[in-house]
Amino acid sequence: MQSDVGEPGRSRSIHVTEDVRSYILQRKRDFRVSTSCSGPILLPVSVKPPKATDLQVPIGDYTVYISKYQARYIDSIHRRMIPIFYDGF
Repeated sequence: MQSDVGEPGRSRSIHVTEDVRSYILQRKRDFRVSTSCSGPILLPVSVKPPKATDLQVPIGDYTVYISKYQARYIDSIHRRMIPIFYDGF
């Protein structure tokens, strides 16, 4: 799945892999891609709430919020962004 995101006047695509899409749909919640010391990380919004400046990517009935700082640098949201302590896979 792809979503067009970007700054006003500038559109680009961020791909969400099928395994991450399944992960989100199985957990039935919204997630956020934010910054960590080891790079972008995908966390539930209950852990890392969205900000008004986040970009939004719809996944079924749920939303992946992407920090505007991370959105500049990522082309895809993939399973390596899921912390191992969330036992995602």
